[in-house]
Amino acid sequence: MIDVIGLLGLAVVATAVVWKGSTWLEDSANRLAAGYGVPAVVQGAIIAAAGSSMPELVSVLLATLLHGEFELGVGAIVGSAVFNLLVIPAAAVLAGGGQMSTGRDLVYKEALFYMLAVAALLLTFSLAVIYNPLAGAGLQGAVTRPLALFPLLLYGLYVFTQYLDTTEHEGSADDTVDLVSAWLWFGLGLVVIIVGVEGLVRSAIGLGEAFGTPAFLWGMIVVAAGSSVPDAFVSIAAARSDRPSVSLANVLGSNVFDLLVAVPVGVLVAGTLAITFEHIVPMMGFLILATIVFFTVVRTEMLLSRQEAWLLLVLYSLFVLWLVAESIGMTNVVPT
Repeated sequence: MIDVIGLLGLAVVATAVVWKGSTWLEDSANRLAAGYGVPAVVQGAIIAAAGSSMPELVSVLLATLLHGEFELGVGAIVGSAVFNLLVIPAAAVLAGGGQMSTGRDLVYKEALFYMLAVAALLLTFSLAVIYNPLAGAGLQGAVTRPLALFPLLLYGLYVFTQYLDTTEHEGSADDTVDLVSAWLWFGLGLVVIIVGVEGLVRSAIGLGEAFGTPAFLWGMIVVAAGSSVPDAFVSIAAARSDRPSVSLANVLGSNVFDLLVAVPVGVLVAGTLAITFEHIVPMMGFLILATIVFFTVVRTEMLLSRQEAWLLLVLYSLFVLWLVAESIGMTNVVPT
């Protein structure tokens, strides 16, 4: 019991460290966007999203390279994507004016491309099981570097579409922004976030050992929620300053980055990595459910209301309860 309390305390401290790094990162990302004169949607989907998603990328690399837990990193990515979809927009609405406009650019470009990202990652795992099966219990497959290139190429297409938006944008850059200083603070924020994420990964592994359950289940809660703090603060700050396009674009852009870049980069760095299909499918299944609910509520009247925000939070609560039930053996949807 004492060990569990200590591990939870480590997770809290690590989250606070990530929080501090995220404040520096959010401020520097805004200054960089102003300094380069990019449009609001691109600011949220590329600059703020890639920067605030660095904890998820780091979680995959650290879990894989230092701890040999690739599925923990994948669990953190999926859990973070669910957190981003259900908690962050809801928190932004409740912390802001009680509603948030969405817009057709977000619904028909960002959201639809995000759905494509979910399908692409699930297809990548499926191809690994079909064409690179591994001997052992259950359906296991090897995700190879050539397979990892598929989602990365799709992310390249995403960046290209954002680039086209930037070239058509007539806004001007702010010459008063010190770009060198902004990049330095951006880098410092990322370093602080890396330190915090390592604490989150160690906490998830320790909790998995303490309860005798796969570490990736705890990664979907502890690492995912802790590493999503930057996304939360970027989006909430944007919503409070009446920039809903930046807020929601950051959520969707972060998820696209997590799914199409963070997971494949872990494979490219570490080489061939094994995945267990019975573990991946339930995780991705809930992510697809969360995606359907999110798209439905942001599409209705092109508005996210307070009532819809509470609906998203209730769904996330059910997600956490399910993971806890899996961890203590009450359910067995994810085979151990």
